[in-house]
Amino acid sequence: MTERAEPTFELVRGNLVARTREVLNRGNARNPDVLLVDAGDRLVVVKDFGPRAAWVRATIGRWITSREIRAYRILAGHPAVPHLLGRIDALAFALEYRPGRRMSRRLAAELSPGFIDRLAAAVREMHARGVVHLDLRHRSNVLVDAREQPILIDFASAVMLRPGGFLARWLLPWLARFDWNAVEKWRQRVEPESGWTTAASASSGARRGASRPT
Repeated sequence: MTERAEPTFELVRGNLVARTREVLNRGNARNPDVLLVDAGDRLVVVKDFGPRAAWVRATIGRWITSREIRAYRILAGHPAVPHLLGRIDALAFALEYRPGRRMSRRLAAELSPGFIDRLAAAVREMHARGVVHLDLRHRSNVLVDAREQPILIDFASAVMLRPGGFLARWLLPWLARFDWNAVEKWRQRVEPESGWTTAASASSGARRGASRPT
């Protein structure tokens, strides 16, 4: 699968603070800040380990940044995943800003039927590319946009396997259960009467398609 090149934009470490419009999430000692930043012609989301302690910047900050960039590159063109816009430096990268509401039980009265089917399709496509998220149960990692389409974000914990490879054939079906359990959790909270397939059935479908490259 060919990775799509990211477009260029005018963000560097030196102007990041001045261009920040909002702190979307202030990271703790070992997590990045998530910022809404003016990139000149648009607002973008920046994940930045720069403010963390020196030992974090020198170790896990660089490692996690590189891993998450890799996940977004693998998922380039996935309709539910924001586009990667580019790396700022070894500790920060920028993503397309796609606003949405966090998943919660309160959305049950607002979402039209079929949202969980769309979420399941997005997860199935993600797995087909060899990516397992592992943290979709967290309400901030699944968003609902204005068109009631799912948005999947925060791939810091994701596992990436080569579609069709030995590890993907053996490990992906087992790891995928974490994502399908999360989908089932959201089904129970926002569409309990939908009659959607169980997590086990969805996982079975994922096993059939997990090793197919796209």
